[in-house]
Amino acid sequence: MFVLIVGAGRVGSAIAKTMLRDGHEVSVVDEDPESISLLERGENSGWEDLGGSFTVGTALEVDALIEAGIERADAFVASTNGDNTNLVIAQIAQRRFNVEKVVVRVLDPLRAGWYREQGLLTVCPTQVAIEMLEAAVREEVG
Repeated sequence: MFVLIVGAGRVGSAIAKTMLRDGHEVSVVDEDPESISLLERGENSGWEDLGGSFTVGTALEVDALIEAGIERADAFVASTNGDNTNLVIAQIAQRRFNVEKVVVRVLDPLRAGWYREQGLLTVCPTQVAIEMLEAAVREEVG
């Protein structure tokens, strides 16, 4: 499976490394050329030496997505630190490039729910944190 990940921060780089270790072909796009260091942290080789691909570019630039391989992507992960950017590029991946599996990180729980209803596979870490914290508060003190 060819996986394209936009955003090489903590989340994107962790997903990229896991997918590469699982034997998938992985391409990462980030606007900061230094973000490749997160992909290489803890590794004995460089990201590209390990088999990954890295493209420096802005997520909203279709040319950067094309250079990174979106036209042949089986899966697309939008994991920048901006909800608006993630939602726009996820829709581009889904509608323009017909990527089969598009996953988007959305921090705003209301927006995540609305976009989920529109057909995007959204992951909302804020909602997960809310649910975990509520469950922790409800636990009986022993």
